[in-house]
Amino acid sequence: MKKHLVRLTLGLLLVLVFTGHAARFWQIPIVTLLDAYLYDVRLRLTMPQTVNEQVLIVDIDEKSLAEGGRWPWGRDKVATLVTQIFERYGAKVLGFDVVFAEPDESSGLKILEDLGRKRLKDEPSFQNALSALRPSLNYDQLLAQTLQGKPIVLGYYFSSLDDARQGGVLPPPVAAVGSFGKQKTPITSWSGYGANLPELQAAAASAGHFNPLIDFDGVARRVPMLVEHNGQYYEALSLAVLRHFLGGAMLHFGFPEKAVSLEWLDLVAGDRQYRVPVDDKAASLVPYRGHERSFQYVSAIDVLKGRLPPNLMSGKIVLVGTTAPGLVDLRSTPVGSTYPGVEIHANLIAGILNGEVKLRPSYSLGAEVIELLLVGVLLAGLLPLLSPGRASLLAGSTFVGLVLFNLMLWNWGNLVFPLASALLLIALLFALNMSWGYFVESRSRRQFTELFGQYVPPELVDEMARDPERYNMEGRNAELTVLFSDVRDFTTLSEGLDPKELTQLMNEYLGVMTNVIRKYRGTLDKYIGDAIMAFWGAPMNDPEHARNAVLAALEMQQATAELSRSFRERNWPALRIGVGLNSGLMTVGDMGSPVRKAYTVMGDAVNLASRLEGLTKQYGVGLIVGQDTRNAIKDFAFRELDRVRVKGKDEPVVIYEPLGPAEAQTASQKDAMRQWQQFLRLYRACDWEQAELQLVNLERLQPGNTLYRLYATRIQYLRAHPPGANWDGVTTFQTK
Repeated sequence: MKKHLVRLTLGLLLVLVFTGHAARFWQIPIVTLLDAYLYDVRLRLTMPQTVNEQVLIVDIDEKSLAEGGRWPWGRDKVATLVTQIFERYGAKVLGFDVVFAEPDESSGLKILEDLGRKRLKDEPSFQNALSALRPSLNYDQLLAQTLQGKPIVLGYYFSSLDDARQGGVLPPPVAAVGSFGKQKTPITSWSGYGANLPELQAAAASAGHFNPLIDFDGVARRVPMLVEHNGQYYEALSLAVLRHFLGGAMLHFGFPEKAVSLEWLDLVAGDRQYRVPVDDKAASLVPYRGHERSFQYVSAIDVLKGRLPPNLMSGKIVLVGTTAPGLVDLRSTPVGSTYPGVEIHANLIAGILNGEVKLRPSYSLGAEVIELLLVGVLLAGLLPLLSPGRASLLAGSTFVGLVLFNLMLWNWGNLVFPLASALLLIALLFALNMSWGYFVESRSRRQFTELFGQYVPPELVDEMARDPERYNMEGRNAELTVLFSDVRDFTTLSEGLDPKELTQLMNEYLGVMTNVIRKYRGTLDKYIGDAIMAFWGAPMNDPEHARNAVLAALEMQQATAELSRSFRERNWPALRIGVGLNSGLMTVGDMGSPVRKAYTVMGDAVNLASRLEGLTKQYGVGLIVGQDTRNAIKDFAFRELDRVRVKGKDEPVVIYEPLGPAEAQTASQKDAMRQWQQFLRLYRACDWEQAELQLVNLERLQPGNTLYRLYATRIQYLRAHPPGANWDGVTTFQTK
């Protein structure tokens, strides 16, 4: 875990950054932007894309403007339009997504009254005619009379603090500040407004504002159901229309237990109740049904002219609005950049009636913080420990799982929870660990390979590189096995070859020997002319270092014999090698001068291996191992060669020749071993006659054996020069 501490720390810092964003300690703009984008994506993916039959839109479209004249139309036309909507087409409720803020002077009444006060004030006939015409020319009064007694909701707008202009008359508020008791809700507040003429507002059943809330990216996703102005709360157009559609529904404010902010509004009409989820600013998310035209649209001029089938609007909610670009009521929404403002209110009305308005609950902040902590800490802790494949699987499954869970809450719970912070955190944690692995660990592995690749087999380097912190080139003491090999009579051999042939021969020989050493997980130390030095057990731990070294040495002998056959075919001399092996405690590490260093081994055990390689000539064998190597391998057959005291060591050592796996020894080989052991006992007991007799029997089994001739010569010498009573049977060598 220690080697992953940096990655773990960086991962937890990422978790802290995103948790702080979720807890509103600070804001990360890219997360906010991505969250809005993901909200829009979920909305577009789940829209029904069907036409709602509950709401109908009377559209002041380009056709209406072309045929009926520019907007605003005279209030007499609007009065006729209202009359047609109710009397001919049977609408149940009418809402205006337009405001009548200025008096209508298009009838010319003002000019006539001015004449009556001045130039024609003394003309009785003019005054009588003016009195008779005034009711029909006062279009505002005409419209007010038409609105009277009908379920009509006018529209108006609020303006920002930068534009505190006030015009027209606001409707009665739905509540006053303090209506929520101790709860404090940060409801949107505006200081200015543009409302309808007093006589029109007085005649209408109600009015509602048509302001959407514009998010940071200029998109309208919410509409404030309640707005605060001068200590009073005013309702939205959609809410006011619905209340009249339901026959004057009462408005109740909903606070969850122990909550400090408003979370829903209830419309209660008799035994019917409709819940309107709101956020901490008393705004509702607009449940858009489609990209555009999710409601039946009819042209206002066709309504005015009576061209539509009677009772077309029977029992329906009718909204009057505009899609004409010149009237500037097109909004940027999640489902379109030029979306009719009137359809925003239509979507809200239909969504409330059908229970489709999404709720962003007050506890979503706490839930997001907990989600980020759980997911973040889990991934920050696990990803550094896993392989790239498993890390990808964990990050991917967590990513997909969160998306599916969020969509499940969206679809079946109508709940909106933040998604961007968790997904971005997962992606960044995954990218951190993958990039760390690629740029940092891969660089470490490249350096690691450069350090060890020239000594250690590639497969071992790959294995070591998975955990490079465990391996380094610093000096340490370890139980290892070291090998020295040398070509016999190399000087004589090289004299018969030209330099090019000698180079080719040595390259082939050293290449084959190196492959054998690597096959058995050995570390190549160096080439010393025709000699090779290698060791087992470092830098990578190998509990079987002695066994692998012996197997490698035996195969080197076989490979040399095969090479010699190939060399003879090219008229090159055959090769013979001697190999010395020894196991024991030695120092291993990167040693040398500032100019040149090498990863090598040093110590008495190393020196002994070198001496044993030299003794192979004396005993006529290809391989000699020391006592510690022999003791480390239990299932091999070894022939004890002698007890020797090599140059530079006072303590005698027993030397052996490995013969191969014990189970592979034939009966004759086992019999020869028994006879050889009997010979050594007789020899060390100074029983020269019986020792010679045993040696003769052995020579019959293996005629011409160098080892037997060596001991025969020694017996002759010892007979002539008795060693004395204290002789320990040890042979002392004074040369390397």
